[in-house]
Amino acid sequence: MGNNLTPTADPTKLGFDPDRLQRIGTHFRTYVDDGRLPGWAIAVTRRGEVVYHDTYGNRDVATGKPIEDNTLYRFYSMTKPITSVAIMMLLEEGKLSLDDPVSTYIPSFADQRVYSSGSATNPNTEGLVQPMLVWHLLTHTSGLTYGFMHAHPVDAMYRTAGYEWGWPKGNTLADCVDDWAAAPLLFQPGTEWNYSVATDVLGRIVEVVSGMSLDTFFQERIFNPLGMVDTGFWADTDDKLARLASLYARNPKDGSLLDIGEMGRAAEVAPTMFSGGGGTVSTMADYHRFTQMLLNRGALDGVRLLGSRTVDYMTMNHLPGNADLTAFGRPLFSETEYDGVGFGLGFSVVLDNAATKSLCSNGEYAWGGAASTAFWIDPAEELTATFLTQLLPSSTYPIRPEFKRLVYQALVD
Repeated sequence: MGNNLTPTADPTKLGFDPDRLQRIGTHFRTYVDDGRLPGWAIAVTRRGEVVYHDTYGNRDVATGKPIEDNTLYRFYSMTKPITSVAIMMLLEEGKLSLDDPVSTYIPSFADQRVYSSGSATNPNTEGLVQPMLVWHLLTHTSGLTYGFMHAHPVDAMYRTAGYEWGWPKGNTLADCVDDWAAAPLLFQPGTEWNYSVATDVLGRIVEVVSGMSLDTFFQERIFNPLGMVDTGFWADTDDKLARLASLYARNPKDGSLLDIGEMGRAAEVAPTMFSGGGGTVSTMADYHRFTQMLLNRGALDGVRLLGSRTVDYMTMNHLPGNADLTAFGRPLFSETEYDGVGFGLGFSVVLDNAATKSLCSNGEYAWGGAASTAFWIDPAEELTATFLTQLLPSSTYPIRPEFKRLVYQALVD
C-alpha cells in the first residue's frame, strides 16, 4: 500500500457498483465547470484497497495548471488529527495524562479567568471551578475559542490581539499560547463544546513534553515513519512550491473564484509559529497514508504509531452523557454537522446516523479543513474517503454531505 492511488482492486469485489462510483466525479465536475471550485482530488478506499480515485480541474485557474496526483494543498484543520495522534503517542509513552492540568506544561494557564459578562473591552470574569485539562483540549471543551467566530466578546478579544485567520507576525507557538491564556475563557472547562485554538495549545504541549519543535516531532515521529514524503508546515522546496495549489474564496459580487493570494502565500514561507490546529500542507497520497493508519487502528505497512485500543478510545464519543454536539455544543461554525454527532479525542464521531440526515454509519469519525478539504473513516464498512480542494471557507457549498451521499449510494453489497 504505497503512495500510489491508482485503484488497486475491482470495485465489485469490494461491494461497490462501478457505474454508481462514477457518479461522484460526474457530480463534482459540475462544480469546476460552472466556476464554483478551481479543481479537486478524490480518493475512496475499502479494506485498504483504492476503489475510486480521480482529479479534475486546476490547481491554479489563471495559469491553467491542472490538479495532479502530487498537488499540495493547505490542509488547515485536517492538521488537528495529526496533533491529536502526537499527543496520544506521548500518552502511550507515559509522558503525560489526559487529566493533567494544562498549566503543568504551560504555566500561563494557571491564572486563567472565565468570562461572565460585559464587553470585549470591559469584561467581567470569574475564577476557574476546575483547572483546564489536556482532555478538555482534545475534546474542544476547554472554553477556548477562535477569533474568526464573530459570536462572542472573547472572540473579539482574540481579534484585537491579532488572532483571526492567523497570528501576529513573528510570534512563536509559545507566544501564541501565552496570549490565549491571557484572554478569558468562554465558559468553565468541561461544561460546553466550542471549536477553538485548543489543538494549537496541544501542539505546544507536544513541544514541551518531547523537547522537540512541533515540526520536528511530526517529521521524525509521524511523517517519516508513515512515508508521508510531501507533508510539512510549508512548501519547503522549489518542487513543492510549483505543486502547491492556489487558494480561493467565492467572490461575493458574482460567485466567481477569487484568488486570495496574500493568505495563500503563508504556505510558501517557513512559519515562526507551527500551528498544530491548522498549519500543514500535504498531498492526497500522503494524507491517504495517515487515514489508512487510523483505519488499521494505529499501524501501516509494519509501522505502528499507536496501539489499537488507543485509536478505539480516540474515536469514541467523549462528550458527557454521550451527548451530541447539538445538545452540548454552541451553535457556531465548526467542521462538522451537529445533529447525531459527538466528539472524541480529535475527531467528530457519528452517534446516531438517522439524526444526521445523511448516509453514514454509526462510529464513523472525521474532520475537515477551512479550505473545503474533508475526510472520514468508517470502521463498520472499512472505508475511507477524502476530498481535497482549496476554497475558503468550507461552509461555502454543501460539498461534504453531497460527497458522503455519493460514496454510500455506490455501496451495494
